[in-house]
Amino acid sequence: MRSIVNSLRGAASAACMVVLTACVLKPPELPATNLREAAPVAGNADSTAPWPATEGWLQYHDADLNALIERALRDAPSISSATARFESARESVRLAGTAGGLQVNGVASTQETRLSDNGIFPPKLLGFHWYNQSDLGFNFSYSFDWWGKQRANVESALDRAQASAADRQQAKLLLSGAVGQAYFGWQSDQARAKLARARIALWEQGEQLALKRVAAELDRPETIKDLRAQQAAEREGLISLESSARLRLVTLAALLGCSVSELPPLSFKELPEVTTGLPANVSLDLVARRPDIAASRWRVEASLQGLRVARAEYYPDITVSGLLALSSIHIEKLLEVGSLAPQLGAAVHLPLFDNGLRAANFSAQRSRLAEAVAVYNETVVSAAREVATAAQTRAQIDQQIIEREKQLTLAKDLLAAHEARLRASTADLRPVLAAARTVNLNQDALAQLAIAKVSADISLQGALGGGYQSNSEKEKP
Repeated sequence: MRSIVNSLRGAASAACMVVLTACVLKPPELPATNLREAAPVAGNADSTAPWPATEGWLQYHDADLNALIERALRDAPSISSATARFESARESVRLAGTAGGLQVNGVASTQETRLSDNGIFPPKLLGFHWYNQSDLGFNFSYSFDWWGKQRANVESALDRAQASAADRQQAKLLLSGAVGQAYFGWQSDQARAKLARARIALWEQGEQLALKRVAAELDRPETIKDLRAQQAAEREGLISLESSARLRLVTLAALLGCSVSELPPLSFKELPEVTTGLPANVSLDLVARRPDIAASRWRVEASLQGLRVARAEYYPDITVSGLLALSSIHIEKLLEVGSLAPQLGAAVHLPLFDNGLRAANFSAQRSRLAEAVAVYNETVVSAAREVATAAQTRAQIDQQIIEREKQLTLAKDLLAAHEARLRASTADLRPVLAAARTVNLNQDALAQLAIAKVSADISLQGALGGGYQSNSEKEKP
């Protein structure tokens, strides 16, 4: 026992010397991280406008859309990939947490050995060539985390897991938005195709009237060719709309990870009204409500912890190890008290000269931190730009809709006037058909503005984070 105590005293003295040496080899200081705390959003905020809900698509009150998004979030390959990355990051936290601390292993062995005739202990002197050796016990070791290296490793793994969790939320946000865009785009194509068919019918009616007028020598034959050319142009537009609708279905199928034939049947509906606005304090709160910003922030934290690990390499590693064992050349005496063979020791490790390895590692980690900070700041600025663009687009479309509705009202009034004149006399039908086409074209323009408004609303919800709220404190996923 005295020898063990002396060994520990010697190890403690050596540890003190190494710690003093480490103090002389002063590690570099951690750099400051200049992170943006607010997003430079340009736009007029509405103090009454709420932030988007977690499942923002429910505000459209469309059961078909709800079913499509729920299926996409459940089965889509992009979500499966994001989930797999999150699970991998979460297991990395467990792995990092088991790397240090107390380690205990059981030991049990027995072997038969023959002594060499020319060895240091001649068999003739000992009186035997063969002997058995049996050992039973436990060995243990404990690494002291005095410099926080192990703790920083765990924190870094936890931060990466948090970043993966935010990435998964970002993938869900992007996917739900893409499904909404494709679905409402299909609805818009259906509405515009219906208007295009009505215009074609008006042009056909005009052609029939022109044929009668040409036969009565009231119009030139070229009039019929012009009308037929207009019909061909309208039919070309109808083909484009029908093709666009089919492509929307292909896009939906790809987002859901299925074939077009596996999509549920969709029914035509009017586009919904949208009410999303720019919430108050959007510049300050956006940082906490965007999953991509949160993921970038967690990666900055992970890089900072990695830098702390690199800095801790400048300090010594101190480990205490021991063995509580029974050892005997006679297996029947292995469990006797006299077979006890305990061991206890301590080790201190500090590379005094590593050819610049620690300095290079610290510089590399510092560069990774600088890159993570730059990506974070760029993400904040990009997010602000997306919010401002979506909000400005919404405001512009609202103004365009107001002016277009005025044009539609005037066109309907003009059509009503021509229809009244036609009923009161034998006036020409052509002004009525022209006025009806003008009404139709204004309705088509409003349909295009309506889908642009819904699309901008979906984009604004996504730019505002889609209901995401980052945790202010680190929580294990």
